[in-house]
Amino acid sequence: MSQTLEIAAAAARLIVDDGMEYDQAKRRAARDFGARAELPDNATVEAAVREHIAIFCADTQPAELQALRELALTWMERLAEFHPHLAGAAWRGTATRLNALRIELYADDGKAPEIALINAGVDYDADSLPAPPGRREPLPVLTVASRCQALNDTVTVHLIVHDRDDLRGALKPDADGQTWRGDTAALRARLAEAAA
Repeated sequence: MSQTLEIAAAAARLIVDDGMEYDQAKRRAARDFGARAELPDNATVEAAVREHIAIFCADTQPAELQALRELALTWMERLAEFHPHLAGAAWRGTATRLNALRIELYADDGKAPEIALINAGVDYDADSLPAPPGRREPLPVLTVASRCQALNDTVTVHLIVHDRDDLRGALKPDADGQTWRGDTAALRARLAEAAA
């Protein structure tokens, strides 16, 4: 096994067993291999995550994923005016109960989602992500702790606020033809497919 694949496998364990995000898990896994180690791309790590889940979590992960997607749908329906799209592990099908939900919102006014949470009486923490390529401003992130009845646990929900114009490129597929995010209708379809 190449060093890059070993790093991917180690990162997959951190993602599935500890709920880490991909970038953090890759960096931590790479430390064990020294500074010259080449980091695997996200597609390689995702393949390792799927393999890890198949071996160690096949009996619990599908129900956990379903519960997380149902919770995401609740939030997406609440924030429908901001054209929400589910992204990350819950969309791609690799989430376990330890993963946070990542919902991307698209708004003309970057403060509007925050105002909507305030008006609804929802407690949140505000932070930001570095500006994506081609943008100058960092992306606002509103983080909510949401109770998930099906998991009998609290789930972290990250609401990442994009400019509404960014919605046009939101559904570009990856090299395998899979999208990185899906809107409310697409999420409902995945939930119905899983239930069938």
